[in-house]
Amino acid sequence: MQFNNPIAPKGADPWLIFHEGCYYYCLSAQGGVFVARVDNICDLAAAQPVKIWQPPEGTMYSRELWAPELHYLHGNWYIYVAADDGRNENHRMYVLKCASQNPLDPFDFVGKISDDTDKWAIDGTVMQYNNKFYFIWSGWEGDINIAQNLYIAEMSSPAKISSKRVKISSPELDWELIAGDNLPTINEGPAAIEHNGIMHIVYSASGSWCDDYCLGLLTLKGGDPLSPDSWVKADKPILSKKDGMFGPGHCSFTKSPDGAKTYVIYHANLISGTGWSGRSVWAKPVIWDENNAPVILSV
Repeated sequence: MQFNNPIAPKGADPWLIFHEGCYYYCLSAQGGVFVARVDNICDLAAAQPVKIWQPPEGTMYSRELWAPELHYLHGNWYIYVAADDGRNENHRMYVLKCASQNPLDPFDFVGKISDDTDKWAIDGTVMQYNNKFYFIWSGWEGDINIAQNLYIAEMSSPAKISSKRVKISSPELDWELIAGDNLPTINEGPAAIEHNGIMHIVYSASGSWCDDYCLGLLTLKGGDPLSPDSWVKADKPILSKKDGMFGPGHCSFTKSPDGAKTYVIYHANLISGTGWSGRSVWAKPVIWDENNAPVILSV
């Protein structure tokens, strides 16, 4: 498939999955969560999103809906979305469930999904590995916005965490620490991808507001995903800025209709310095190196 990037002129934190013959695009807009169905990734700009959930007023999850993800788990559709009451320090992760098998139908609010610390949390995603499910998200160690780390915990159901959270990545390398004076450092937007039995987490690093936002890579080298020592971080980003593409980050992965090819969907800016206001949706093919790690092609 050939992509004429950007494939959609506006968009951030794009989540796209392929299921039973078509693609589903999940996004937040106008204070609600939307899902669109398209037959071809290149048709994303013409997609007609359907509002599937609107939070009620006056709750801890009524405002700032960020980065919703649509997952099909245990025979049902679920959406994981970050939300707060208008104050960023109150961001937590929440679960929605569709009452039908059609993700364009309305979703019901299930509740908050959290470990026992109940700290700030955004960008939750689900990883399936060795017949177990894990929740991975970006969070604060305490209650002060100093750094966003990546945490993992085991799930006992699509709406419940059943273990302690474990920190598996912190912003520590030079290319992860670009944010600006007195601004927090960032690891966020995790997305799990497996190839030939090797599990990876592709995540976003540095400030999403700057040209140096980029995609990093963690690879599971040990047997236990809940052990920090099992995860090995690549020493360089797998996708970063170049001429005509600035601040690439917050990705999802999907397949070609025949399942033979893998694509990465992410947001980036055409113009340097345009920050959050200039984000558009991009797509590129992914191949695999000799270590079964993803390589994002430049075409």
